[in-house]
Amino acid sequence: MNHLNSIFILFLAILSCNTNEKQKSNAAISKEITSDFVIAFGSCNNQTLTNNLWTAIEKNKPNVWIWGGDVIYTDTYDMAYMAESYQKQKNNADYSTFTKKVEVLGTWDDHDYGINDGGVEYPKKAEAQQLFLDFFDVAENDIRRKQEGVYFVKDYSVHNKTIKIILLDTRYFRTALTVDDETEKRFKPNAYGEGTMLGETQWKWLKNELENSKATYHIIVSSIQFLSQEHGFECWRNMPHEADKLENLIKSSGAKNTIILSGDRHISEISKKEIDGLAYPIIDFTSSGLTHSYSDFKGEPNKYRLGSVVSKKSYGTLNFDFKNKTVTMEIRGENNVVFETYTQSYQ
Repeated sequence: MNHLNSIFILFLAILSCNTNEKQKSNAAISKEITSDFVIAFGSCNNQTLTNNLWTAIEKNKPNVWIWGGDVIYTDTYDMAYMAESYQKQKNNADYSTFTKKVEVLGTWDDHDYGINDGGVEYPKKAEAQQLFLDFFDVAENDIRRKQEGVYFVKDYSVHNKTIKIILLDTRYFRTALTVDDETEKRFKPNAYGEGTMLGETQWKWLKNELENSKATYHIIVSSIQFLSQEHGFECWRNMPHEADKLENLIKSSGAKNTIILSGDRHISEISKKEIDGLAYPIIDFTSSGLTHSYSDFKGEPNKYRLGSVVSKKSYGTLNFDFKNKTVTMEIRGENNVVFETYTQSYQ
């Protein structure tokens, strides 16, 4: 009898342990943050692969979804093929259902622009721009139909606060990068002063948007990473003078509480840099890998990194808490599981 009781007690202990672990797991998955405004964003979405994240993203009740680039993968000079690829993504049942509930904004990166690592030299960029705008159902009289490049801005006013979302185009005007033929890295920095990331017209537009803004928060969307710079792939520091120019503009413009969102890398991470003379740190939140990710990632240096790199399929969320003056940034994945979280306070 004592032997049977011992077995029964052991069974209960194991069951209790498993239940507690399950509760801990579910707590991580279902954790909710009280937010006045929610941005969800991501990049690197191959239209021929399954995206299992739309339902999870919707659970965060985002006010807006932002494509950070590579909406589709269609490196081509054939505009009919590109149009078919956009339509395939647009017709995707899960995505179509999602867009009926959540507003969608976005910029492009190289694979929806039309050429890997491409820039100003791509001969079909004007035609590709119209197809990109068609995907977003942009009206024919919208300024983006007439301008060169897909850069755009939109303000959201909530509880007497304004969040300004600035979508940059890092493809249309970007001049040549310097190939690294000395190491295994793909690119190395240009000579200081050589090349442009945004082009003269877009730089003037960005300067005007920041200098004349009354917004409480500024969200700058760049398809490529801004702070991480040691990996040898595309990033702002491939043109160090352009990276310095953006930092200086953020500082000199007086724009409040600027956060940069980026993609491209098939990994997700959060980077942070303190800048002399700026009242808040610059955050570069990278979310990349909606349908495919750098699953065999072994590591790379990034002196600005907070937490760990996420090399699983994932997306990002920004949760704005106006009362406590914080923005909580989360890297999330399938089943809405939280991989990394970071909260930044702002004035």
